[in-house]
Amino acid sequence: MDKTITVVLNGYKRNNLREQVESIRNQSVPVNEIFYWQNTVPGFSYDEETYSQLNSALSNYNYGVWSRFAYALNARTDYVSVFDDDTIPGSRWLENCLNTYETHPGLLGGIGLRFKHSRYEFDTLPDGRYCRYGWDGAPWNAGNNTEPVQVDIVGHSWFFARDLLSVFWRELPGKQWSMVCGEDIHFSYMLQKYTNLKTWVPPHPPEDTSMWSSLKGMLYGDDQNATFNITKQTGEMADYLEFCVNNGFKLYKDLDQSSNKKFKFVK
Repeated sequence: MDKTITVVLNGYKRNNLREQVESIRNQSVPVNEIFYWQNTVPGFSYDEETYSQLNSALSNYNYGVWSRFAYALNARTDYVSVFDDDTIPGSRWLENCLNTYETHPGLLGGIGLRFKHSRYEFDTLPDGRYCRYGWDGAPWNAGNNTEPVQVDIVGHSWFFARDLLSVFWRELPGKQWSMVCGEDIHFSYMLQKYTNLKTWVPPHPPEDTSMWSSLKGMLYGDDQNATFNITKQTGEMADYLEFCVNNGFKLYKDLDQSSNKKFKFVK
């Protein structure tokens, strides 16, 4: 039987929804439902014509980046795929995720990071490039990968089996956190703590952008609304990573790569 997929989109201060929905509907594998969560900003013009066609939840309060993973609990499909609002996937991205999941189950994403230490500093390859894998093939990044790559966390898009939402919410974030960031770190941390599942970046072959998670990431994602740009001044993203590491989250560089345990799912 074909695997079913729910896509979860979100809106805040960007208006790429129509283009996102078109890219989702034009995927090489069918998408069963599209959910849309909107953190409404007074006075901002949203695409009502588009979101009225989706399963939409409109909040008059900004619940940050975690809320979409709560809304995803309404999915009734085998898989869930969550996208940032600056992410326009290639036409075979979800097919790529399904195929990768067969051999590399866990949490899949569009950009993957390996850290040097708990203050959100990227690890580097011997040639000096940052361990940042996926669609961003800038010369200073490891960039386009032709095989699945294990990383500490993923961002921009997340693909996972629906049942793993119970792992995401196994522990709640502390009340001291603002909910403006950290959901990506939290997901990988929870998977590591309660299962043997890992975090992966599916292949992003440089010659085939249809398999990429994001086609316009540098165009749409490098603005003042990007979470990284918002939090790098306050250090909150680094604070959350450090919190998780101090509570047992092991970074890739500290993992025993010779370990080949069977999948464990703790209910």
